[in-house]
Amino acid sequence: METSKSLVLLTLLFCCVITASSAELFVGGKEGWTVPKSKDEQQHFFNDWAATNRFRVNDTLRFKYKKDSVMVVKEEEEYNKCRSSHPLFFSNNGDTSFRLDRPGLFYFISGVTGHCHHGLKMIIKVLDVQDDNSPPLPPSLTVDDHPNHKSSATSHYSASVAAAAALPLMALPLFF
Repeated sequence: METSKSLVLLTLLFCCVITASSAELFVGGKEGWTVPKSKDEQQHFFNDWAATNRFRVNDTLRFKYKKDSVMVVKEEEEYNKCRSSHPLFFSNNGDTSFRLDRPGLFYFISGVTGHCHHGLKMIIKVLDVQDDNSPPLPPSLTVDDHPNHKSSATSHYSASVAAAAALPLMALPLFF
């Protein structure tokens, strides 16, 4: 009986840690998912943005854009050619959330003709839990300073941490 109680508590704590460590990141920061303005930025803007962040399984990418789309393509070749006849994911609603559900590489491109060739594309590397030995960073440190979105990311994280901290305390009466 004591072993089963310990297992339940351990499972609850594990679920809390997983929930508290996910983040919502706004792609491109305050600029959003738009074609980079200068020719210099067109080759690297979104990959530079991605390089400043650490992506983990269950993080969510948020794409804000007008008159565009987001596609996830399967291979680097499709990414380099800026086209895919069978994308893994497609959205054109202007406010797209995409959950990073596995470790590895994700290739994002715009589905609007010409936009990808002008820099609206990005490669994300999602770390496996075993590959990442550093402590989780709160989204307020990883989300770019977007005036309309920073507070929602921070409150999302704060709510997760509060729930994670409270859950074991709420479970204590079950064991006594």
